[in-house]
Parts: sequence; structure tokens; C-alpha cells
Amino acid sequence: MDMKIFLATLSAIFFAELADKTQLVTLTMSGKTGKPWSVLLGSLTGYALVALISVVIGAALAKYIRPEYIRYAGATAFVVIGALMFLDKV
Repeated sequence: MDMKIFLATLSAIFFAELADKTQLVTLTMSGKTGKPWSVLLGSLTGYALVALISVVIGAALAKYIRPEYIRYAGATAFVVIGALMFLDKV
């Protein structure tokens, strides 16, 4: 395993997910249900499945599309969604 890539991914995901809606839902579910371990396992499983799907799709796309084009498409999507949210269209 490439530790540099592992740590870069870990850091990026940790800071990107910090205080986002997923964390807020997990916090709310834990407080509401009083079953933190069940919420933790459900959250970890859900995020692991999303990550698995992302990795599989990313690896498949990388066979046909250059990685920088995937990055540009992702960045463009974020800008467009941000602009639409700013303009109150979403």
C-alpha cells in the first residue's frame, strides 16, 4: 500500500466530511436513538458502500478517460451546482 496516497486520501476525506450533512445526520441519529454503536456501524457501512462505488466507477472511468479530465468535470460540476445554489435555482 502506498502510504502517501493513503494519508492524502484520509486527510482529504476527513476534512471534506467534517461538519457536513452526513456528520450532522449521524449526530442526530445517535442522539435520537440512544444507540450510538448501531448508528456508528450503519454510518461506517453506508460510507464504505459509497466509497466502494466511487472507487469502482473511478477506476473504470480512468481506463477510458484521462484522470485530469475527470478532475475537471468534477470541479466544473461543483462550480455549476454552487452557482445554481447561489442563484437560488436548486
